[in-house]
Amino acid sequence: MKTYSARPADIEKKWLLVDAEDVVLGRLAAVIATRLRGKHKPMYTPHMDCGDNVIVVNADKVKLTGGKRANKTYYRHTGYPGGIKSETAAQVLDGRFPERVIERAVKRMLPSGPLGRQQLRNLRVYSGAEHPHDGAQPQVLDVASMNTKNKRG
Repeated sequence: MKTYSARPADIEKKWLLVDAEDVVLGRLAAVIATRLRGKHKPMYTPHMDCGDNVIVVNADKVKLTGGKRANKTYYRHTGYPGGIKSETAAQVLDGRFPERVIERAVKRMLPSGPLGRQQLRNLRVYSGAEHPHDGAQPQVLDVASMNTKNKRG
C-alpha cells in the first residue's frame, strides 16, 4: 500500500461564501481554517495548498462570547522602544477595519510558514454583505447551522 500525495494538477479549488452574522468568532475561524488547509478533503496533503477559496461577508456582525468583546486585547509593536500598542476587540470591530478580527483569528489557526501564508491568501473578508467575487459563483457554507452553539442571537 502506498501513501497518496496530491500533485498540483490534482487539486481542485472551490469558492465558498460564509455569512459571519451572529456566528461565534472562534468556531467560525476554526471552520474557515479547516477549509483553507483542505483538511476536509480526502485528498489532503500536508505540504500542498489543497484548500478552497473562502469569502466571508458581514465580518462586522461576528459575535464574541462572554466578556471577550470588551476584554480581549490585540497587541502590536511599532518597532521603536516603548512602542507597544493595544486595542480591544470592541475597538477593532467598531473601527475602520472590523474584518481584521476574523483575519487574525484565522491566521493564528494556520501553520506559520510559507504554506500558511499562501493558504491565508485564499481568504477574503468583507465587513458588509457585498463582495466582488460573484463571477466565481461561490457555494454557500452555512456555519451557523452546523452546530447549535455556532450562532448567538
